[in-house]
This record gives sequence, C-alpha cells and structure tokens, in this order.
Amino acid sequence: MDIARDYGVRVVMGHLPDDLLGAYSPLESRIYLDIRLTPSERRSVLAHELGHVFHGHTCDTGRDSAIERQADSYAATLLVHPEDYAALERVSPDTHYIAEELNVTPAVVHDFRRYVLRKFGPRIYAGHRLVSA
Repeated sequence: MDIARDYGVRVVMGHLPDDLLGAYSPLESRIYLDIRLTPSERRSVLAHELGHVFHGHTCDTGRDSAIERQADSYAATLLVHPEDYAALERVSPDTHYIAEELNVTPAVVHDFRRYVLRKFGPRIYAGHRLVSA
C-alpha cells in the first residue's frame, strides 16, 4: 500500500467480475482488487497491478502479452527476496510450500523462477546476487 501511495495510486476493494482479480485504471489512478481475495492473493495481485503502474501501461493487451509478463516480473521481484527464496528452496523446492511461506501465490514463485533467476553452471543468481551454489 505504501508503494501505491508513493506512485500516487489509490487502491480500491470491491466486487469484481468472477474472472477478474484486479485491475489498474490509469485514467482514474486507481487499482481495483476483488474483495474476495485471500491475503496472499491480495498481496500478489496488488504487486502485479503496481507493475502496470511502474511500467506506465495504459491498456490491456491480453493475459499472455508482453505487458503482463512485465507486471508479473515486477511483482516477483518486489515480493520475493532472493535470500529468502534460497533458504526456503533448501528446505523444499515445492512451489506451494515456498508460496505459503512467503505469503504469495504459487504463480509469483513461478514467475520469480521464470523471470528473475538465472543459472550459470551450478550457480543460480537473482539479478547480480548469488542465491545458490
């Protein structure tokens, strides 16, 4: 919520259509979140919508679009700290376990693995930080 405020965006909770968990309205400078979301879903969806704000997205081009991948990457980077992820993965690599421990959705863990982690030989990095050797 602090990030939304810093971006000048208001977060509004309400009943959204069944297939919509959240939405960013650049014309209103608002992020809408469905009131039925669990705490981890709310946190994850808000971070995704903040990704749209951060990247200046102004329209929806579909679920598999480049702008959705940018928002997914932003959310994963914002919510998953590499050291926390590495420690949890040493306990269990199970996506659902890691997601529950980090209070995010499994999709955020998947996106972190897909967009943030980079493997070079036996070493795994997140950005410039070594997270596993």
